Amino acid sequence: MNFLHTLQSRHIILGSGSPRRKQFLEDLGLDFEIRLKPVEENFPPQLPIAEVASYLAKLKTRPYMKELKAEEILITGDTIVCRDGQVLGKPKSFREAFAMLRSLSGRSHRVISSACLRTNQKEFLASDTTRVYFKSLGDEEIEYYLNTFKPYDKAGAYGIQEWIGKIGIEKIEGSFYNVMGMPVNKVYKCLSEI
Repeated sequence: MNFLHTLQSRHIILGSGSPRRKQFLEDLGLDFEIRLKPVEENFPPQLPIAEVASYLAKLKTRPYMKELKAEEILITGDTIVCRDGQVLGKPKSFREAFAMLRSLSGRSHRVISSACLRTNQKEFLASDTTRVYFKSLGDEEIEYYLNTFKPYDKAGAYGIQEWIGKIGIEKIEGSFYNVMGMPVNKVYKCLSEI
């Protein structure tokens, strides 16, 4: 674990309020601080879907750029859900969340998570894609999940680690943690390279 000792001399900043991303860094045994700065999460409409999460993760580093010190490493991230060439973001209402889950029911979709790691000199990008297969969900199941778990902070209106994931996801192809919001193994690799 030589690189963990090396990282102790660096100051890691997590530029995300996501409890899942916070947990991932804690699980990796890293010391870090959370520092939040608001960003308008918009992307160019012509941007290929495969690049949206990386674009947004990089965009979230911009407010920090002028203040990053030599010993600091900033980590930002973004996760998108893609279905039929459409990006499903965080739902703004019960109705929108219900429509999203209804559209995912009985089908597969892609989840793309990206993390941008920045120093005051370099930028590293970690990205991964996972395919998720949902069973056919009944309206009552969707309503119960939305009323109980209120997943309005999650792309695609669901958390794989929650009730809906346990009863509704038949299989995944790729990383489970990627669906939760971070390509953890690739972030670890980037940190070891820094």
